[in-house]
Amino acid sequence: MTGMGRGLSAHSSFVVSAFHHALWLQFLVVLLIVAVLAGVRSFMRARQFSAVAPGSAETSGADRPVPEEPTVGVAEPVAHRVLRVGFGLIWLLDGLLQGQAAMPLSLPSQVMQPAASSSPMWVQHLVNYAGNLWIDHPVTAAASAVWIQVGIGFLLLVVPFGRWSRFAGAVSAGWGLVVWVFGEAFGGIFGQGLTWMFGAPGAALFYVLAGVLLALPTRVWSSRALGRWLLRAMGLFFLGMAVLQAWPGRGFWQGQANPHATAGSLTSMVQGMAQTQQPSVFEALIRAFGQFDAAHGWAVNLFMVIALVVVGAGLLSAHPRFARWAVLASVVLCLADWVFVEDLGFFGGVGTDPNSMIPMTLVFVVGYLALTRAADVPIVEPLRIRQAFRSWHTLSPSYLLRVAAAMGACAIVLLGAVPMAAASTSSSADPILTEALNGVPVQEHVRAPSFMLVDQFGRPVTMSSFRGRVVALTFLDPVCTTDCPVIAQELRAADAMLGSASRRVALVAIVANPLYRSTQFTVAFDRQEYLDNVSNWYFLTGSTAQLTQAWRRFGASALVEPAGAMVDHSEFAEVIDQRGYICTILSTDPGQGTQALRLSFASLLDTEIRQLSTNPRSR
Repeated sequence: MTGMGRGLSAHSSFVVSAFHHALWLQFLVVLLIVAVLAGVRSFMRARQFSAVAPGSAETSGADRPVPEEPTVGVAEPVAHRVLRVGFGLIWLLDGLLQGQAAMPLSLPSQVMQPAASSSPMWVQHLVNYAGNLWIDHPVTAAASAVWIQVGIGFLLLVVPFGRWSRFAGAVSAGWGLVVWVFGEAFGGIFGQGLTWMFGAPGAALFYVLAGVLLALPTRVWSSRALGRWLLRAMGLFFLGMAVLQAWPGRGFWQGQANPHATAGSLTSMVQGMAQTQQPSVFEALIRAFGQFDAAHGWAVNLFMVIALVVVGAGLLSAHPRFARWAVLASVVLCLADWVFVEDLGFFGGVGTDPNSMIPMTLVFVVGYLALTRAADVPIVEPLRIRQAFRSWHTLSPSYLLRVAAAMGACAIVLLGAVPMAAASTSSSADPILTEALNGVPVQEHVRAPSFMLVDQFGRPVTMSSFRGRVVALTFLDPVCTTDCPVIAQELRAADAMLGSASRRVALVAIVANPLYRSTQFTVAFDRQEYLDNVSNWYFLTGSTAQLTQAWRRFGASALVEPAGAMVDHSEFAEVIDQRGYICTILSTDPGQGTQALRLSFASLLDTEIRQLSTNPRSR
């Protein structure tokens, strides 16, 4: 068949252009949100000045001073600030990385599925659920991920403390958990070859941890207990990773002593990362380390085991003196692994984050700061929101700015979350997939040619038989085993999408095989594709002369290949309005026939039919 073996390119310019167009339109919405909030803040400030002007009710009489800040208590603890700002910047970076051109079509196949490939089937099913959602709605999902993460990053940066900050932490933890489960397959903790060096237990899990810490009650940050707990937890984690790294038979004690030997796990990982498209300086570093590990795999693994044990023991002590050196050592170790093993994590066009070492390092540093720089004094909560609204004219400009910025950040998160939530409830796929493969529908307005054929039951049918109904007409080979069954299922899916509206629609196929054209073959095809129970389905046939005339009038062709091996025929569908005029021509080439492409074509056909059903075009 004409489209057999053709698939949608992962870097389709059509999809990439649509993705960038969607981002641009959403960016304009973001600018509008910023402008509205800036206007609201300016209005409130103007009302404040008028409220406290000389002679006004608020200042006359007792001439009481107006408080400038609706809060009392100490400043934001340094550990809290480092955690909030650090992860806010990482979320912003992640959002920008999600804007890469390859994200709409490559993320499921190059990131999500490989992450789950060695995990149990139940993990793969979870990841495939999210992957199918992304595949069916690539532009919506990719654009939504950008704005959700950019919004979370801004929200963390603009709310220094109090309830808004705790809310930001909860949002960060929630989305981080979604990414960890569906995007990272639980960080690979249920898979084979789990090791700290490859990023276990997943970068997103540290986002979740940071969000939970930021969502904790304010009083927690006033004590050194938080720092001790955090350092000890990380110490236990490092010791556990040391045991896994030292466990025999997992491939980490070997390099590749000679070219014919099997490469060790670390050597294979580094050699794979060296193939990633990246600047030459980083490629040279990765290749050099890979060659070193291939020659000295046992020594490299011994060093890693000792380093993990030493760092883990230092963190587990939670003693300021030992913890200081353990944190410094862990930072150096994490940065070295980030460069030489994880290859910074964001090269190759589909890197979604800087991998786990940077967020892990932030957690170490925050634990140490919480241990040594805790406030040790009660922290009084900011003014309650109700009180703030009742006394809004007393709020300082800085507080108004933070509230406006926080509301804007929440709006940006919703700008991404709402379309993604809507897409998750849709059973169809975006029409853009089939448009990217076959081009956008061609608009026409010509009268459909007449014909005289019979349906699958032998009843005479002409073009005028469908007057008053919208017709989707195509050409199918009843003995085809490649594209035609796929096209039939696309039509069947479109009929299901139409629901009750299908009563005013006729799905028509004309036989495109001059050799196998009897009703015996059309009925068998209908049964095979479960079309025999579709009441508005018509599979038309006739004599060779009648079929040839119909093909010629509709601009179709059917060519019998040598020895009758197969029939190569045109693959298009025409949508005809109630008056018998061809309005739209669509290519039905299913490419590689994936489920996403089938649903995408069905969705496109459903849209074209509904437009004619609800708004018939005049002649």
